[in-house]
This record gives sequence, C-alpha cells and structure tokens, in this order.
Amino acid sequence: MNEQSKFIVNIECSHCGERFILKGRMKKGKVETGFKRCVCDNQDEFDISQEELS
Repeated sequence: MNEQSKFIVNIECSHCGERFILKGRMKKGKVETGFKRCVCDNQDEFDISQEELS
C-alpha cells in the first residue's frame, strides 16, 4: 500500500443510521475523505469500513 492508494470508505452514523459512501486517499498512514460530521451533528460515533481500490 503506497501513499497514492485510493479507497472506498463506508460510514454509518451510530445515532441516526445515515450512510455515506466516500472516496479517500491514504495520507500519513490514515485514509482521508474530508468527512467531518453527520447531518444529525454527530462527530464521533460511526461504524467505518474501507476497501482499497485496485
């Protein structure tokens, strides 16, 4: 996995159940998507999974 790896990131809010599917890139050992908070204002409690794109 190099620094230019692309990922699909699935995020589900633990509060309201809203789901987000985002694209992200590996930066400093962490996948960055730009996601900050859910529409219900939740910023901390999410179920997150990621899959590397080939």
